[in-house]
Amino acid sequence: MADLQRMVDELAARLGRPLLLEDRVQRVVAYSEQNGAMDDIRRDSILRRTSTPEVRQWLRAAGVHDSPVPLRTPGAPRLGLLPRVCVPVRHEEGLLGFLWFIDAEPAMSAAQVDEAAAAAPVLALGLLHESLASGLASHRELEAVTGLLLGERDAARQLIEAGAFPQALAVTVLVARPLADEPDEAQRLALEQGLLALRRRLSGHHPLHLVRYDHAALLVAGPPVSPDDLHAAMSVPVAVGVGRPRPALAEAAGSYAEARHAAEVAARVPDLGRSVPWERLGVYRMLTRWPDRELHPGLAPLLGQEQHLPLLETLETYLDLAGSAVATSRALRLHRTSLYYRLQRVEELAGTDLKDGGERLALHLSLKLARLAGSYKPAAKPSHKVI
Repeated sequence: MADLQRMVDELAARLGRPLLLEDRVQRVVAYSEQNGAMDDIRRDSILRRTSTPEVRQWLRAAGVHDSPVPLRTPGAPRLGLLPRVCVPVRHEEGLLGFLWFIDAEPAMSAAQVDEAAAAAPVLALGLLHESLASGLASHRELEAVTGLLLGERDAARQLIEAGAFPQALAVTVLVARPLADEPDEAQRLALEQGLLALRRRLSGHHPLHLVRYDHAALLVAGPPVSPDDLHAAMSVPVAVGVGRPRPALAEAAGSYAEARHAAEVAARVPDLGRSVPWERLGVYRMLTRWPDRELHPGLAPLLGQEQHLPLLETLETYLDLAGSAVATSRALRLHRTSLYYRLQRVEELAGTDLKDGGERLALHLSLKLARLAGSYKPAAKPSHKVI
């Protein structure tokens, strides 16, 4: 509710006129400070938190429940009703509420109506989130889920006692991370919209969610849901990581940490696929926790230089395949003589010896770390499995 009130106050300040927000059954949700024309209906609605049946019937007859766009409603002197502008608040064609402005002293301009309409989708998310909070106020749910994923065990008790999550079921966390290098506010909004819509479809899993600037987390009860559901709900391309299930909600932070690491790897290592469970990360399970990601000193100068990319791809494939020249030639469709030439060039440029097991390990880990850092981006997807 606090977020909705803040959004209503900010919109009223931008437009320079008071407004009132109702839900779809015309109960008052939030309203701004009154500093303009006022009628009996506005006053009574604020005091009683709803309007009278006669007023609701009048406004329904004016078409407010059916219109997909803002409309002006006439005044009704016998009801004490001034003319109004109504902006429907909708999400995926579903009506969630109404923004009301008294259209007098002076009337709203077309630009003001357009700005109010542009704010409606964000208000719709707020109303939808409130309706999904299962008896827990949306801002309290946000605080509780944030605390839960930070490891605060008392947050789990709050959510369970409020009926937002069942006590006896396991919890799994999925994380969606936009593929854009620097996610912006539009992508954050897309994550929020996608997760709210998905929560409605997954109500049997008692879903909870949290959106941050560069990722979004979805918590589900019982058997894990398919990552494909998360992809389908998003209007922006994302990588999805899936943490291991935990037996109790209080342990969700562990699943979240795994899912977040898996999503980061999936975003930077496309070879693994667009959805990656923690169990499938292989060596990347360790590398995401590497303290400073220091690379092999001979390899670092080769990274980021396009002319050396074929050599690095050849080296990675060779190391992935346990140093088998036969398997590497087959995987890269490369003649054995060409393979040996490339490996020799790597040794010369990197000042290394591929017959040394310690050097091979350092080079292999460095290539994986470089993938995570974004400094090594292979042009082709190899056909072999990544360890």
